[in-house]
Amino acid sequence: MTSPHLPAVVEPATLTAALRKAGVLDAGAVREVKVLHERDTVLSHITRLGLRYVGQSDGAPQSLILKAPHAAYAKTLAHGGRREVALYTRLAPQMPPGLVPQCFDGHFDEEGPTWHLLLEDLTDSHEIAAQPPLPPSREQMIAIVTTLARWHAAWWDHAGLGDTVGTWASEEDSARHMEAFAGHYDRFADLLGDRLSEERRILYRRLIEQSARLSQRYHSRRHLSIIHGDAHAWNFLLPRAGVADAARMFDFDLWDINVPATDLAYMMAMQWYPERRQALERPLLNLYHQTLTAHGVTGYTRGALDQDYRWSVLWHITRPVWQWSINIPPVIWWNNLERVMMAVEDLGCEELL
Repeated sequence: MTSPHLPAVVEPATLTAALRKAGVLDAGAVREVKVLHERDTVLSHITRLGLRYVGQSDGAPQSLILKAPHAAYAKTLAHGGRREVALYTRLAPQMPPGLVPQCFDGHFDEEGPTWHLLLEDLTDSHEIAAQPPLPPSREQMIAIVTTLARWHAAWWDHAGLGDTVGTWASEEDSARHMEAFAGHYDRFADLLGDRLSEERRILYRRLIEQSARLSQRYHSRRHLSIIHGDAHAWNFLLPRAGVADAARMFDFDLWDINVPATDLAYMMAMQWYPERRQALERPLLNLYHQTLTAHGVTGYTRGALDQDYRWSVLWHITRPVWQWSINIPPVIWWNNLERVMMAVEDLGCEELL
């Protein structure tokens, strides 16, 4: 028996087939599926499902997470669902264990467009660090940055980048991307009026003018990896007290090939106010570099990380504009704008222009 409003993918027979294919259910079968909890995120709908079995089901999951698109964004952000399904179904099996929740089933329907993921339920063993916008503690950030560095190291200059893993953007692609950004920025600046200072307007204009030169760091195709793309601290699950495990990453609708420090800049410069960032930024960058080295990354110096971090912080002034352009609420993009602009000033990123 299944709750009537659930999609067909969690009908007992369909779920049984998926769990068997994933290798976590042998002779038994799913008898009943019930909703334990539902919630909307900004872009997705999350349902926690409880399962009951008939027959032999030792080791089979007693609960699952069903992730599906938020109704308001199902069509406009369908590409993100496509990317997330691809990551869990094609890339996650190639990664070291313990970085992401296990995926039991995932599908993207091009005709819908709709998609779903059936994921390992880590509710009882893991939790987010704090309620947004509260930042994590120092110890929590150590766990988060360690997992992020392990993720980046796993794909660092991987032979499949741009071939079997993601796609490269050409210089022409980058130019078109910035042309689209410039159009969004003009409308964004008009909307803000005197709430966007002349100093910041000059910064944006200089970034747009010099974007081709700045993009050469990416087009070098050297010291790149798969980035998360939305690596704020609340997209990590931390082990609860007494649980021996690592932090796990989730929400992968924006993963891409890029300069790995992009994730670090988004995590710290975009999300933290100056006092917190200034206290933790250097120690966490040190930890990140040490973890890369311990997991096989060579030829990437600590100085190169600093340079990439400042480059990434500068590029992140574009992020609030993109967020505004897809109707992300102002409570998100306005605060991101203020924080990243303070980081640009603190780190002297304008020198890169």
